[in-house]
Amino acid sequence: MFSLRHLVEDLAQAGHLVRFDEPIDPRLEAAEIQRRVYLSGGPAVCFTNVVGCKFPMVSNLFGTLDRARYMFRHTYEAVRRAIELKIDPTAALRNPLRYWSAPLTAWRMRPKSVRRGPVLGHEIRLSELPQLKSWPDDGGAFITLPQVYSEDVTQPGFGKSNLGMYRVQLSGNQYAENREIGLHYQIHRGIGVHHQAAIRAGQPFRVNIFVGGHPAMTLAAVMPLPEGLSELTFAGALAGGRIPMISRAGSLPLYADADFCITGTVDPSRQLPEGPFGDHLGYYSLAHEFPVLNVEHVYAREGAIWPFTVVGRPPQEDTTFGQLIHELTGPIIPTVLPGIKEVHAVDAAGVHPLLLAIGSERYMPFHASDRPQELLTQANAILGQGQMSLAKYVWIGNRFDDESLDLHDIGRFFQHMLERVDWRRDLHFQTCTTIDTLDYSGEGFNAGSKVVIAAVGKSKRTLGSEIPADLRLPEGMSEPRVALPGVLAVTVHPTLTDLGIALEQALGSNAESIAAEFPLIVAVDDSDFTARSLNNFLWVTFTRSNPAMDLDGVRAFSRHKHWGCRGSLIIDARIKPHHAPPLIEDPAVTKKIDALAARGGVLGKWL
Repeated sequence: MFSLRHLVEDLAQAGHLVRFDEPIDPRLEAAEIQRRVYLSGGPAVCFTNVVGCKFPMVSNLFGTLDRARYMFRHTYEAVRRAIELKIDPTAALRNPLRYWSAPLTAWRMRPKSVRRGPVLGHEIRLSELPQLKSWPDDGGAFITLPQVYSEDVTQPGFGKSNLGMYRVQLSGNQYAENREIGLHYQIHRGIGVHHQAAIRAGQPFRVNIFVGGHPAMTLAAVMPLPEGLSELTFAGALAGGRIPMISRAGSLPLYADADFCITGTVDPSRQLPEGPFGDHLGYYSLAHEFPVLNVEHVYAREGAIWPFTVVGRPPQEDTTFGQLIHELTGPIIPTVLPGIKEVHAVDAAGVHPLLLAIGSERYMPFHASDRPQELLTQANAILGQGQMSLAKYVWIGNRFDDESLDLHDIGRFFQHMLERVDWRRDLHFQTCTTIDTLDYSGEGFNAGSKVVIAAVGKSKRTLGSEIPADLRLPEGMSEPRVALPGVLAVTVHPTLTDLGIALEQALGSNAESIAAEFPLIVAVDDSDFTARSLNNFLWVTFTRSNPAMDLDGVRAFSRHKHWGCRGSLIIDARIKPHHAPPLIEDPAVTKKIDALAARGGVLGKWL
């Protein structure tokens, strides 16, 4: 049997974890410490003295990629090789020694039924769990590393099960204390299939929420696995042993090695307000009605430890999840999306708002053209794939224009694209469509638009890196700053509208020369902040704009329902009244943690 306590001890012995014995309040203080320790590259932290709670808490388990690899050091390579065989089954014939363990990995992928397990050690109440609150305006306490398990009521069993990481609100709002909690799951999530099946069957469906246990279960809960493949199978391979699930008549299986488990039922016709919650785009997701779990039992194993993380403006600890997923599944992309070399959902921009891709113009070598052709087919294929379908901006380039192009060198990729793009032709919109539930830049809940920006061919221009001497801005625009080569960030007064027309009139005959150096202009509230770092530029530009509403241009036109511009493209990335508020720490808590850091101690150098 595996214990999270064993992992804590293992990490401590290896220098990956420290224990912190001073009293820490789970309301804001623990989260403030976690954010600081993560950003400084610090260790995992076990808080042994949690105010108002008897259970220790541990954070930053996935705080660095090296630590994550260390936790899976005995199985990581075997899982990667199993994925390689998925991509190319003939690889085992060419190199049998490399893939000798593949059959054992396949065996480990099957969950096993057991009659009992440590998770049933104690029955407790919801109010006894750590009441973690990360941001001042959060609607209550939340579970931030849940493993939410559900099954199809019409096809029960592991084969059609789903293990996902969906937000869980433990307290606050209209939830009946110790009897109800909120479940926040968005579009394109596996549990939604089970919810729909319950609606069709006209009956409630059961849900179990696991917290803790093997870190493989945590990673499995966020893995973008194909529909119909149980996350328990992936977790077993990564854990190095079959996942033990307690089978009980009339109930869903319980993960035997979990530290905590909450069981209950969801009435698919009932919802209550859930939120607000500080989310991964760097803003609050506001209160909306979501399903309610009617809690039946809450279990805790002997010696249970509560793992948690903090969600907020990237980078945060969940950045490592994306890195691990890329390492494990990145090689699969070309087999699922022919012609695509690589994709990168940009963490600094909140993941879903911005997706970069390298595709291939393969089919017309005898008619060389700088007009994107196959890239557009590939971009549409990307937008048809699971979570990637939520991408709001898709920038896609041609691998054959520069074989050394690397999507993780984001600045260079933007330079490559801006040297080649033709705004008269290379903007391709999808309007009145779905975007990320947590993205409030659109025209309503889950509603917004997308744009594909595809560029191929030879470089068309030399990008500017200094403010042009002949740049004339209209009244209401000021403080131009170079955010990237070819990109100007400009502070724009909130009341100024028709930005393209205003800029066109101010530039006059200089519009063409300005566009040659700076094809992209970003209208922002604070150009100094936006241009200060690449991460600031990515966050401001792509979380605060919705393509169909906020893209404008100098000398814009519409022809046969295609929109483009002959001068610089303008992205209006100012904060609008319908946007959600950004996340700001509580000043009193910040001051307290500052004082704690000043005293030194085990966390002094990371706070």
